[in-house]
Amino acid sequence: MQISYIDGPRLRRSLVAACDHAQRQRAELNRINVFPVPDGDTGTNLALTVRAIADHLRANRDREVSAVASAAAQAAVMGARGNCGMMLSHFLLGFSGRVNDRERITTHEFAEALAAGVDHLYAALERPMEGTILTVMRDTATAAEGSGIPDFVPLIDHLVDRARTSLARTPDLLPVLRKAGVVDAGAKGFVSLLEGVLLFIHGDPIVAAAPEEVGAGILEVEYPDDEEQYRFCTEALVRGRALPEQNVVRDHLRDRGDSLIVIRAADVLKVHIHTDDPDDVFAYLRTLGTLATHKAEDMKAQHAAVGRAAREGHVTLARRPVTVVTDSACDLPDEVVRAHGIHITPLVLVTDDDTFRDRLDITAAEFHRRLDEAPDTLPTTSQPAPADFLETFARAAEDGEELVGVILGSGLSGTFGSAEVAAKRFHGAEVHLVDSLGASLLQGLLVLKATELAELATPPAEIAQELRRIRRQSGILFTVDTFERLIRSGRVGRGRALLGTLMNVKPVLGLDQRGGVIPVGKAIGRKRVMQTLLDAVRARVAADAQRVRFGVVHVGCPEIVPVVEEELRRRFGPTEVLRAPATPVISTHLGIGAWGVAYMVED
Repeated sequence: MQISYIDGPRLRRSLVAACDHAQRQRAELNRINVFPVPDGDTGTNLALTVRAIADHLRANRDREVSAVASAAAQAAVMGARGNCGMMLSHFLLGFSGRVNDRERITTHEFAEALAAGVDHLYAALERPMEGTILTVMRDTATAAEGSGIPDFVPLIDHLVDRARTSLARTPDLLPVLRKAGVVDAGAKGFVSLLEGVLLFIHGDPIVAAAPEEVGAGILEVEYPDDEEQYRFCTEALVRGRALPEQNVVRDHLRDRGDSLIVIRAADVLKVHIHTDDPDDVFAYLRTLGTLATHKAEDMKAQHAAVGRAAREGHVTLARRPVTVVTDSACDLPDEVVRAHGIHITPLVLVTDDDTFRDRLDITAAEFHRRLDEAPDTLPTTSQPAPADFLETFARAAEDGEELVGVILGSGLSGTFGSAEVAAKRFHGAEVHLVDSLGASLLQGLLVLKATELAELATPPAEIAQELRRIRRQSGILFTVDTFERLIRSGRVGRGRALLGTLMNVKPVLGLDQRGGVIPVGKAIGRKRVMQTLLDAVRARVAADAQRVRFGVVHVGCPEIVPVVEEELRRRFGPTEVLRAPATPVISTHLGIGAWGVAYMVED
């Protein structure tokens, strides 16, 4: 077999295979992760980054190699986690820039693109460190440029061989690796990407290494207090139309920490920094645009968890102290889910023709289009089975020593009961369940708060207690454009709905403290209902509340979101506002034109 060029489909298939293979190396990469901080998360961070790339490319149908390369780079930026993910994103941005506007590339042009990726990465780093993924990328690009091989099959064989050789010498370049007796985890992750392409080209099955093939046990390495002065691994994603260049942001943040990496790509800015004051970083980034995601993980707590795993003799499990799980009714945006590594159990939507798992088989936007095109169709909804939660718990337990589950309100669905059954049967980690007594972004905001507490290594019992306290002073209000869906789902009586329809009455509904649907108010017409709903939110949030976050959710009416968001900020000042389309399971009961506001008071 000879391959003289790569076009869009070939690059896409190769990258998906590479990403799938790299994800299977997560446990081993976590095990050997000792640089820059031995916190056991390089494998997890790389896995989440490449999963974002693969998920995006699976839906891609571009024919040009430049379009696929650009799609991969943008997906990497959006999904980048940790040092290795940020560095891989910079590399892909440089690669993509080099193949711009090309339908296909030869091996020579491929080598030039690899070199451009390395140059782009070097230029982005404040202090390039040899013995890391950077070194292996550069050696691989150099090998490609000097090979003169016109066929991609022997070229990839050659590059994998050179990359493995480069990886083997990383301990010679970094004393911390030599002392621990390991190669660099991020560099090994890059080699695994190349190996995935090689396996794909040769038609070999891509399988995970068996447990006995993965390392010799979790490494217990002292925390490098003399080298790493900062405590929190801090990451953020900012959106905006007038974002500053990455050098400007880097100059501003340079003195606030180390391990600083900044990516500017179109209307997105991504930042990674180790710092002692994450809130100061976030406050600055909010001045640049909309802070779409932000997180701060306690690296010393993660290091302590790795030490516990080592002392307990674990071979493959280097885990965080706490991982958060939920269900798809939370309505959290994908970028937030990826940023925090949240594990989601999908609810189920059943039509006459098929069954769909929410967020996996059908997205909210896709369902809204179907709902708009066939308004008389009323799918049925189903809670996840205990087995579905068991599967989610098993995945989450690979990441966390203990689990906190924030679940769809028991007053709205049997989902919480299903999670309880699964939690009693699960033995991979202790599961702490919290009944959100809510749905949509009310549940989502509580999930987000749980992840933030977990990233600071807050004990699970304290997380659960804090969420229950916050829920008592938080809520969600929503309205519908028509009563038809509520009638057909049994939520509203036909007589009351008919009267409301005739008078053009728009209801404002909410959830009580038990999670049940209650009437809050009503208004004549669409314009007045916004005023009524937001007045009701204002009445429920204490005037002296200092820490309030909001969420705006909609069913097929995204145009309402910026209007409501602007009004929320006018009334409450600069505040965080999540925005999302409602999950199909919720949308099917509300109908097109429904929207709502969730609020979470943290004081």
